[in-house]
Amino acid sequence: MNQSPAPILLDYQPPWQWQQFHDHFALRALAGVESLQPDGYARSVRLDGRRGWFRVQPLADASTLLLHHSDSLGPCLPALIARVRKMFDLDCQPQQIAAHLASDPQLGALVARNPGLRLPTAFEPFEQAVRAIVGQQVTVKAAVTITGRLVMRLGEPLKSDDAPGVHRLFPTPAAIAEANLEAIGMPGKRVQTLQHFAAQVASGTLRLDLRDGCAALIERLCALPGIGPWTAEYIALRAFGEADAFPASDLGLLKAPLWGPDGIDAKQLKARAEAWRPWRAYAAAHLWHNYSEG
Repeated sequence: MNQSPAPILLDYQPPWQWQQFHDHFALRALAGVESLQPDGYARSVRLDGRRGWFRVQPLADASTLLLHHSDSLGPCLPALIARVRKMFDLDCQPQQIAAHLASDPQLGALVARNPGLRLPTAFEPFEQAVRAIVGQQVTVKAAVTITGRLVMRLGEPLKSDDAPGVHRLFPTPAAIAEANLEAIGMPGKRVQTLQHFAAQVASGTLRLDLRDGCAALIERLCALPGIGPWTAEYIALRAFGEADAFPASDLGLLKAPLWGPDGIDAKQLKARAEAWRPWRAYAAAHLWHNYSEG
C-alpha cells in the first residue's frame, strides 16, 4: 500500500469557524462520497481525469487547514488546492465584508455576533447543481436522501486502500442523463429537468462556469426547462461561491427570525439586499444562520 503524501498547510485570514462548515456538512453529507468527523471532512473526487480523495482538518492553534490527499491526485495538486480553498472559502477577506454589512441597521447585529461566517461551496459544480435541482420544493433532508439514491445507483466505486471513509464517486453527467430514474423519489417533471440538465452538461452544450460572468451563467440555467431564478442563483452561490449571488425567494432567507414572526416577502427582501452588494451571498449566510438558530 502506498503511503499518502505529506499534508499541505492552507492558511486563511481569521476569523473562520470550523463549526460552521461542520454544521453545513452534517446536514448534507452523502454517504460513501463524503465522510464527516468532529475534527475533519473527507470526500472522493474526480479531477482532471483522475480519481482520488482528500481530507481536511482544522488546526486549533493556527489559522490553518491541513489538507491530506491521495497519491493519485499529486499531478493535479494546484487544481486540488484551488478547489479546496474555494470550498472552505479560505481566501475571503472577513473584515472587509463584515465592515460593509455591519452598517445595515438589522443585519449588523447578526454580523457582530458571527463575524467569521463564510460561504461553504461545493467541490464540484455539477454535483451542486444536481443537489439544487433535486432540492426544489423539498427539505434539505429529503434532497440528501434522494441524491444518496442517485449515488448508490449510479456512482462508481472508488478503489483506494487508504481512502478515509469514502468509497464511491458522485455520478457523472452522462450516467444521470442516461439512467432509468423510476422510483427515485422525485416527481416526473423534476426527473425530466434533472436528466435534461445532465444531458446538456454531458454533451458540452451547457457550460457550468463563470467565464462570461455570473449573470450569463444564471441566464443559461434559467433558459433550461424546470430551472428558475432560485435554482440558478443557488447554484451560483453554492457551486461557485459567487459573492453577490442571492436567491431572494429562499424560504430560509424569508423566514429568518430577524424579520419578525411574519417574515418578509421576496420582493421586499430583494429590495433590502441592494444595500448589501457586492456581498449579498455573505448576507445570505448570516440570514441562513439566523434561520437555523430560530
